Amino acid sequence: TYFDPPCNLASINSQVLLIVKCVLLNDTEPIVLEGKCLVVCDSTPSAEPSGNALGMSVRSGTGRVAFSAIRNTNHEPSEMSNRTMTIYFDQILVNVGSHFDPATSIFVAPRKGVYSFSFHVVKVYNRQTIQVSLVLNGWPVISAFAGDQDVTREAATNAGLVLMERGDKAYLKLERGNLMGGWKYSTFSGFLVFPL
Repeated sequence: TYFDPPCNLASINSQVLLIVKCVLLNDTEPIVLEGKCLVVCDSTPSAEPSGNALGMSVRSGTGRVAFSAIRNTNHEPSEMSNRTMTIYFDQILVNVGSHFDPATSIFVAPRKGVYSFSFHVVKVYNRQTIQVSLVLNGWPVISAFAGDQDVTREAATNAGLVLMERGDKAYLKLERGNLMGGWKYSTFSGFLVFPL
């Protein structure tokens, strides 16, 4: 990949989006996340002349994976399975690649890679402490708690990066407490940071 910056980088205001002219040697394109170009450095650049001599890689746009789901209605937890305590979401905002199943609220990784997940689960008029976990293949990997008894709404919130293999499943589980009163305004989002 060859970069030809159009101007002096030191003089660019942080408010201005720099568009870098790229001459690509293969079928790749930048991945744009929140207005920023993600360039991934390759620690093992190809030694082949046709390869990438700079050790820089701009990931292909064909493997785009992202989802964001919310709880739009305030149903009681009868919708949650008593056995699995999976937290369900009733509205999909984004489901690029269709790897988030709206019927089960489970994300299935389409390829090996590093994925970013975030969640915000709201408890309403509930004095019990709740523990919410991001579960990967049945095992909790990231947890968050909400337990203040003096507020009417509180959220268990967390985020992190997770290494996933193709076919791995991720979902949110209520590990402790209950969501009596509903969990409206809760969110669950994730995306592929880069494939491996």
